[in-house]
Amino acid sequence: MNYRHAYHAGNFADVVKHTVLCRVLTHLREKPAAFRVIDTHAGAGVYDLAAPEAGKTGEWRNGIGRLTDASLAPEHRTLLAPYLDAVAARNPSGRLTTYPGSPALAHALLRSQDRLIACELEPQAAAALTHELRGDARAKALALDGWIALSANVPPKERRGLVLIDPPFEQPDEFSRLAQALASAHRKWPTGIYLLWYPIKDAAEVAAFTRKLARLGIAKMLRVELIVASATGSPRLRGTGLIAVNPPWRLHGELDALLPALASVLSHDGKARLTLDWLTGETSR
Repeated sequence: MNYRHAYHAGNFADVVKHTVLCRVLTHLREKPAAFRVIDTHAGAGVYDLAAPEAGKTGEWRNGIGRLTDASLAPEHRTLLAPYLDAVAARNPSGRLTTYPGSPALAHALLRSQDRLIACELEPQAAAALTHELRGDARAKALALDGWIALSANVPPKERRGLVLIDPPFEQPDEFSRLAQALASAHRKWPTGIYLLWYPIKDAAEVAAFTRKLARLGIAKMLRVELIVASATGSPRLRGTGLIAVNPPWRLHGELDALLPALASVLSHDGKARLTLDWLTGETSR
């Protein structure tokens, strides 16, 4: 694996993904029973925005940089608080120099009874992740292929929790593999919450993927997509997608209120396009 998220940490896709992740974890925290988070492609955990990798692309400036500088309505800031507070805790000086990835955000929202399993295969990122989570019995870093780890760790003994599946999409079959992984995991743990991230580059590829998901027979799947730039014909990332399986019941309403504000902040050319609908369940067609 050659993908290094350090070049892309904190970009617009991370902002959307991590906003939804933190909203789901906030809802899980509302009940006293323990929950488990399984992050299948966790990355290094924390990213230095002053490092050469982040500096080379500057993607974070159009993502978390824009969001932290934005004037937000009180209701939007309230919904974003779990996410933005976790980011702020990593930047006590008030200057944005560090970005927490998904395992660091999940770790920040764990209670004493909750657990985190974070998996990463790439050796350097796995070592960094292990260092980040060291010394906390609630969290474990596994230097393991996330697809294998997913099968081995569901269902968790807590019976409540979230699986984040966020592959690097380096391989041409990863859309198919993502659908297959969900189908397999859901058979073993049908009550779990799953978040599946995917890039939007090729509209036809994404449409085929979501049709495949809709045919899996899973009762509730909520789709979130934000396209921040117009198509140019080049294979660059212009949008981000998430599928939330078994989402908390208030999540749709929260995102319906919050996503237009995020779109306004993150749009590259003023023509952001939003999708928030049900692939299956609720008001799906």
